[in-house]
Amino acid sequence: MPSRIWFLQGEKLGDNAQVLAILDALELPWQPKRLFVQPQWRLGKPPFEVNLDHLDLARSDPLTPPWPELVITSGRRMAMAALWVKQQSGGRTKIAYVGRPRRWIERFDLVIGTAQYRLPHAPNVLHLDLPLMRPDREAVAAAGRIWAPRLADLPRPLTAVLVGGQTKPYRFDAAVALDLLRVAEEERGRRGGSLYVTTSRRTRPEAAEAIERHLPEGARLFRWRPESAPEDNPYLALLALADAFIVTGDSASMMVEVARLGRPLMIFPLPLGVPFWERPLYALGRILHPGAPRRGPMSRLLQSVGDFLYDTAGLPYSRDLAMLHEALIRRGMASRVGEAPRPHPASGPEDEVSQAAARVRGLVAPA
Repeated sequence: MPSRIWFLQGEKLGDNAQVLAILDALELPWQPKRLFVQPQWRLGKPPFEVNLDHLDLARSDPLTPPWPELVITSGRRMAMAALWVKQQSGGRTKIAYVGRPRRWIERFDLVIGTAQYRLPHAPNVLHLDLPLMRPDREAVAAAGRIWAPRLADLPRPLTAVLVGGQTKPYRFDAAVALDLLRVAEEERGRRGGSLYVTTSRRTRPEAAEAIERHLPEGARLFRWRPESAPEDNPYLALLALADAFIVTGDSASMMVEVARLGRPLMIFPLPLGVPFWERPLYALGRILHPGAPRRGPMSRLLQSVGDFLYDTAGLPYSRDLAMLHEALIRRGMASRVGEAPRPHPASGPEDEVSQAAARVRGLVAPA
């Protein structure tokens, strides 16, 4: 029997993890469709269009009829494929999307957004507080057992510095990388112990090189490279063994995984990378955004202007990672770098997952 539900699975582990959390709670059969993008679009962003031109179809699972009743996915590149499937089905396939659609939010039957996304309040939008990432506790524990002897000589407390990368509208260049090292070394000076710095797939070469050249004395570094073997990456082991974490504020997945494990989390926010002459437009975009708070007599006019621009001018739904930082801090799961880290009980996303699964289940007709 053809599967009624397809999971369009891309190459971003954080996106996939959120969808898998919902699918685990859905308790309905589903079929994975693993899709690979063309090399030029793995880091670059393809034009947001309803087609499959950005996919490497020779490597990807086939998308052929019979079309499913529901597609669930996350990420810009997978959203384009989901819209294409819906188009091929004559509009019969429904789409559940986790995250922030680039545009055409009305074409998605359900959008599941979290604190960092400025999404409108609409019947097809479910607003949650935190992303649905769940750390793989068994994998974390196993990595901790393997790596414990390798980290045994590092003075405690051990502070892990988890480095993400540049993402609009934030800047993360060599200068910001050096500022991160300075802040991490100040933290080590206050707390004692040692630092373990690890970069990631999104860390730009110039930032990684600056970190490598100016690594504080006694600190250790894992510099991620495309050829890096998974067993050489200490990320999971640090989740198990580090005493505190400094995480760059661009990475929702790393911040949330640390917080869900109940580990002391300090957030290092990235500076805006918007040129000064564009900042008024950036601020205006936040005001006009359909998801922005509406107060005062101008609210109805701002709502109308914002809706018009986002519907007709193709302005994207914005992301404000500071809102995620605030959500984590408000829940006692994080502090700002320079403040004392807050230990707190481990927290799972079960309540949020249950809400999302219930809404997704409502899109599928009873068997």
